[in-house]
Amino acid sequence: MTPAADIAPAPGDKKGDGAREGRTEILAKTAEYAAPIALVLLWVAFFIATPDFLTLSNIGDLLVSATILTVLALGQQFAVTVGGIDLSVGANLPWAAALLGFMNSRGYPIAVSIVVAILGGLVVGVLNGYLVGKLHMTDFVVTLGMLSVVSGLTLLLTHGNTTAVSSPFLSKFALDGIGPVRWFWLMALIAALVVGGIIFRTRIGTHLLATGGRLEAARDTGISVNKIRLFAYAMSGLLCGIAGVMLVARNGGADPSLQTTYLLSSIAAVVLGGSSLNGGKASVLGTVAGAVLFTSLINGFTILGISQYYQPVAVGAVLLLAAGISRFRK
Repeated sequence: MTPAADIAPAPGDKKGDGAREGRTEILAKTAEYAAPIALVLLWVAFFIATPDFLTLSNIGDLLVSATILTVLALGQQFAVTVGGIDLSVGANLPWAAALLGFMNSRGYPIAVSIVVAILGGLVVGVLNGYLVGKLHMTDFVVTLGMLSVVSGLTLLLTHGNTTAVSSPFLSKFALDGIGPVRWFWLMALIAALVVGGIIFRTRIGTHLLATGGRLEAARDTGISVNKIRLFAYAMSGLLCGIAGVMLVARNGGADPSLQTTYLLSSIAAVVLGGSSLNGGKASVLGTVAGAVLFTSLINGFTILGISQYYQPVAVGAVLLLAAGISRFRK
């Protein structure tokens, strides 16, 4: 019997392998631009379904709503880049908003209330980073536990009631801008530029990518991976606090309810945008496109009169799609 090692491959095997490699290459290139491609297709579909979708007023409102998720997803970007995940944002967002409402209801100036809200989000992020980075606890367990703890603290602080926030400054922040450019858009743009600058233009950004790419190799080269993880989760908490302020400005009040839709959408926006759940790969532009995509999905459903009960189904389906697409990325 001829040894297996001596059997030559069939003539068609190499051709078949080449075809498979070609298909994989096409899928990989398509996966890199999944969010922008899906966004264009979604806008075209909604425009065909209803001409009310692509109106200037609706697109303007849509982009304002998208900025909150954009800022939140940019924070999630840091956690995913180092190979982690921040599940606590679903509770950290209303926590920051509740702190703002609480301080404002006690007569503190709006500037002080905003600072306390942002710091509140930052503290949650630092705690996550300390437990994950310094104590080497699993990020999933840590942030899931923090989700429950912070959600409970928010309910205790507010007694489960929505707190109205009346502030001319926040109202102007949500509604006004410079000419046709809204303040919310500028806030999201600044956040995207800062995050992109940190990740792709600084030494700490290189360390973030290295830590997420190959943890042991990063540690062997002298990178303090514990501090890098702490920084990543701290940035996620900081941006979550900013998003909380924007949420209050947009809604005119602080709702203590757990924001699971924002949580799922922030993760999906990052992954669909081109980042890898395994870490080591980031795409700020893709994350922004992913955030706009999910906001457009909800907006289009609302215009078409589709029941809100279908919205979490759609978000979950896209999240699964994003996870599937990530398999083909290089």
